[in-house]
Amino acid sequence: MAPPTPRLIVPIDLKKKPWQQKLPLHNRWHPEIPPVAEVKTGEVFRIEMGDWTGGAISDDSSALDVKTLNLSTVHYLSGPIKVVDTEGNPAKPGDLLSVEICNLGPLPGDEWGYTAIFDRENGGGFLTDHFPCATKAIWYFEGIYAYSPHIPGVRFPGLTHPGIIGTAPSMELLNIWNKRERELEETGLQSLKLCEVLHSRPLANLPSTKGCVLGKIKQGTPEWERIAKEAARTIPGRENGGNCDIKNLSRGSKVYLPVFVEGANLSTGDMHFSQGDGEVAFCGAIEMSGFLELK
Repeated sequence: MAPPTPRLIVPIDLKKKPWQQKLPLHNRWHPEIPPVAEVKTGEVFRIEMGDWTGGAISDDSSALDVKTLNLSTVHYLSGPIKVVDTEGNPAKPGDLLSVEICNLGPLPGDEWGYTAIFDRENGGGFLTDHFPCATKAIWYFEGIYAYSPHIPGVRFPGLTHPGIIGTAPSMELLNIWNKRERELEETGLQSLKLCEVLHSRPLANLPSTKGCVLGKIKQGTPEWERIAKEAARTIPGRENGGNCDIKNLSRGSKVYLPVFVEGANLSTGDMHFSQGDGEVAFCGAIEMSGFLELK
């Protein structure tokens, strides 16, 4: 008998904001963000996700949306997902989670993406001194190929992958992150002698309530206020996986993630139609909405 169709556990309505979704998204890492779904080991399931900005970038020729993008809100992730064994016992701290990517692609009806250079005064990028102004190129997908009206004469096959996939940190690990990143922000510029090179670009993005979305935790409550002041930004990759930007993490690959909290609390997002190694230009991937089918 043929296996069942992968169960959709996190749906996305592209007409709604990330916090308006049936299963609200989150844009921070914290052990107390509650899971929105549960899967069993060995199960093949489907997750949908919006693009990393939660739909803030439009399919048009204007780069104004890139110039004014609120970077405190990114990245929007689908999950967390609780993982249990076939008897219903949750994954435990110290376990190793093996996640196989069985299938992936753009969301049906939303087969387009974008590449952008951020304005020097709003995030910048690897070559900010040479390209200080915000720009944007829209890409349309035809099967495995992408083409852009803003870069005529170019068509190439993509290597689609999730930019971010990771597990929730324990409180102990979260405290380690926040301590070392705070120290980097406070002492990094002086110790590395990069003042003239980095200008005003931050070396770390510390926890902030600005733009913070915590899934099912209601904004404005004392619980939300406390967690928002502790929760880690999703921008760097860390011990939990997170923002990997590995272009070969595509169909048929496996990623091995450590478990730090009961149930693992797996989250993913930041789908890319394609990118170079490491996405060094900040928004150097072709960003898109998409789906993953995982086991």
